[in-house]
Amino acid sequence: MKKLIITYFPYFKDYKREFFIAILGMIAVAVGTAGTAHIIKPVLDDIFIKKDEQMLFIVPFALVFVFALKGIGRYIQTYYTSYIGQDILRRLREELLFHITKLDMDFFRKNHSGVLLSRITNDISRIQGVVSEIIPELIRDIFTVIALAGYVIYQNPKLAFYFLIIMPLALLPLSKLSKKMRKYSKLSQQSTGDMTKRLEEVFSNIEVIKSNSSQKFELNRFAVDNLSVFKYIMKQVRVNNLTSPIMEVLGSIAIGLVIFVGGKEVIEGKMSVGGFFSFSAALFMLYDPIKALSKLYNKTQDAVTANERIREILNIEPEIKSGESELNQKIENITLKDVVLKYDEKVALKNINLSFQKGMFYGVVGDSGAGKSSLVNLLVRFYDASKGELLINEQNIKNFTLKSLHRKIAYVTQNIFIFNDSIAANVAYGEEINKTKVIEALKKAHAFEFVEKLDNGIDTILAQRGANLSGGQRQRIALARAIYKNPDVLILDEATSALDNISEQKIKDAVFELKDQMIVIAIAHRLSSIQNADEIFYFASSEVECSGTHEELIKNCSGYKKLSKISQK
Repeated sequence: MKKLIITYFPYFKDYKREFFIAILGMIAVAVGTAGTAHIIKPVLDDIFIKKDEQMLFIVPFALVFVFALKGIGRYIQTYYTSYIGQDILRRLREELLFHITKLDMDFFRKNHSGVLLSRITNDISRIQGVVSEIIPELIRDIFTVIALAGYVIYQNPKLAFYFLIIMPLALLPLSKLSKKMRKYSKLSQQSTGDMTKRLEEVFSNIEVIKSNSSQKFELNRFAVDNLSVFKYIMKQVRVNNLTSPIMEVLGSIAIGLVIFVGGKEVIEGKMSVGGFFSFSAALFMLYDPIKALSKLYNKTQDAVTANERIREILNIEPEIKSGESELNQKIENITLKDVVLKYDEKVALKNINLSFQKGMFYGVVGDSGAGKSSLVNLLVRFYDASKGELLINEQNIKNFTLKSLHRKIAYVTQNIFIFNDSIAANVAYGEEINKTKVIEALKKAHAFEFVEKLDNGIDTILAQRGANLSGGQRQRIALARAIYKNPDVLILDEATSALDNISEQKIKDAVFELKDQMIVIAIAHRLSSIQNADEIFYFASSEVECSGTHEELIKNCSGYKKLSKISQK
């Protein structure tokens, strides 16, 4: 609890004005609550017993005033604390997402996207109650307890003693319950993460599920995770609701003692009837915020666990650090010297010595798992070489800022990513939209021929993952996105795999038109897309086994020759 408040309290510093107004509202609630209890004394003593007509006119107005004060104060406190809390959560979501997107690709390789989605949505929603509700309620209830406790002590220190001594005894069982609450909360959040992961897999693989009619199979798998979430939430509910009977029993004992001792004082004439009922009313009012505070403590255990899970990610530092130099000059050459790349203990590349020059078109081929994609991972700095050096214009790639590096290198991935936005926004992704440039890039990618036929042209909104486009159309949009950057290096990872022969030839023509201005590197399984490359590198067993033109490799490289025969079938 303490750690949670220490973590999020600094955020409140940016909302001094709003927090000050909220505090005024909380004070108004506390004063109004104490005032409500105090009014009972003149109602009984002055109006009903002394029959004071003057007080009969004063007290109703006073009653309206204290209730209005409490109501207005509660509204002010609720609005401003909600504003602060929701805005802090907005910032926290952005902070978490931005941090995650800066982490290494290795992090994403080891963490399921469904689990990360659960951290940003579910875990933060569990903290939401603390930031926007529990902390403000805690402060408000503390003010109310202080105001009411001060009032009952002022009224009768002896009677106050019995209540204020017995109630703290509740802390012992409550502390034990909070430990259990934290344990079940952690298990609940883990199981919710597993459930979210399962859902993400269902939605991502819906074609496979429907084509195999495996809906029932997936439902059964989801039901296991769903039941796990249910069980742990019910355990949390059981533990959390034990707080109320404990507080009820201890509260009744304390109030019973007060009634007994106070009743004796009234009988003996040491205390007026109005004074006793006023004191009792304050005591009953005091019981509610104390009970609420005990429940709030239990509720925070859920948020404590969620906060730990969020901080686990925020404390991860990327190993791929941005350099300090801006890569402003044109990329003339890229050189790999004795490069080795490992994923944990698995060797992905070994003894790689390659050179890429501006104005050249390079093909990279090989069997699956031979190291082709790992080469791309190094070029775009998704990973750093475990050994050796990767040089750009004779400077180590690590010297350059990641932003300036990625501005110079365009990468068309094997998995085509289309955003739920307009075609223009997809092509100009991450940059300001220049419609003339967008159309030019679409033409070079031979995509404008189908885009201009759409009702809204380049302003057409694409569905999630480009579901309203064909595979070939998606690939050409992705190529246009790369061309729009006007890069120095163009990397095509199976960029023509979904195209028909005519479209593939158009893309090849476009690439050859562009190659004089840049370095073009094409990863391919289909050799037809790279046969005209200036140089082809054949990868086998994580090494470059052969290199040369298509004709040279057909003559001198048995592995490439075998691959060529397979691709012709």
